[in-house]
Amino acid sequence: MKYISILGSTGSIGTQTLSVVRDHPSEIKVCAITGNNNIELLKNQILEFNPILACVMNEEKASQLKTMLPSNIKTEIIPGMEGLIAAAEYEKGEIIVTAISGMIGLKPTVAAIKKHKKIALANKETLVTGGSYIMNLAKQYNAEILPVDSEHSAIFQCLMANDKKTVNKIVLTASGGPFRGKTTEFLKNVTIEDALKHPNWSMGKKITVDSATLMNKGLEVIEAKFLFDVNPEQIEVVVHPQSIIHSGVEFEDHSTIAQLGLPDMRIPIQFALFYPERVYNGYKSLCLTEIGKLTFERPDTETFKCLSLAFAALKAGDTMPAVLNASNEVCVNLYLNKKISFLDIGDINEKIMLAHTPWKPNSVEAILEAESWTKSMLKQWLNIAEL
Repeated sequence: MKYISILGSTGSIGTQTLSVVRDHPSEIKVCAITGNNNIELLKNQILEFNPILACVMNEEKASQLKTMLPSNIKTEIIPGMEGLIAAAEYEKGEIIVTAISGMIGLKPTVAAIKKHKKIALANKETLVTGGSYIMNLAKQYNAEILPVDSEHSAIFQCLMANDKKTVNKIVLTASGGPFRGKTTEFLKNVTIEDALKHPNWSMGKKITVDSATLMNKGLEVIEAKFLFDVNPEQIEVVVHPQSIIHSGVEFEDHSTIAQLGLPDMRIPIQFALFYPERVYNGYKSLCLTEIGKLTFERPDTETFKCLSLAFAALKAGDTMPAVLNASNEVCVNLYLNKKISFLDIGDINEKIMLAHTPWKPNSVEAILEAESWTKSMLKQWLNIAEL
């Protein structure tokens, strides 16, 4: 029996992780779950999976959740960051699925690493902002980090039977999002509803907007650099609209190995939970003759500047990726609340990078200071009281 904790169980990756658990009830037990504000869904998850503890970020909603549960349910409800860290550190939890979105995932992930947990990493912000600090910490505490993102899972699988020293380049595929092939002029008038119509994947709002701006791919570039210890020059982004080839690796003999599969996040989630074993599931099988053809394009980094900004942040190093990530989180939230336009996201991200002088992200405090600096600057520039 594998005992897991899920940080962000009410989000897209979290609910799909629980779908995998349903498919393997005799092999996986959920011992802790956390959610943000969706206490109705969290209540249903508690009733179904009976975890030892659960966390709700909002203290008032945590109290409300307690009143919604029958008296025979003994799940302990802990609010706020204290609850997140408790779920991450819970003694019986062997695998911590970090499915929570945003920088809020940094502290609990670090806490889990220090307890020698196996991390099924879906919270890309942890590596984007923490980079070498996180990887060195994981090495220090002998905590294994397994990628859940379909692209990084694909790269991980391509490297399993090969010497990492022989890697020539990583080929990171991107669907292109809902606005692939569109011009800057077209993007001036796109709606939020348009941005949230991803052609292939069902995801949360923030990551779907990031996919539309290509920032999601940019963040994945930064994550790949640290996960696989490669230089930015060794990472090539290729637009692949069908999302069948999830990524690949070219080796120094110019042989390329790629991982293929239907766009179903349950597959990489299951892989991370059962690694190094491969286990059966009843999901739909890939049939290449049904797909018909696979196509590839170069990304348009002039129209979608966020991808170029991610490479620039990597080149600048230190806290620059953390600042880019923090700025983007704010901008996407403002966009979803109709405070800025779609194109403003890239422009503001670029402006904040130009204003930042990086420092070493050698502690959680140093990383969070970069986030705080970014939000302070954006409040001044955008004349917003609260972010």
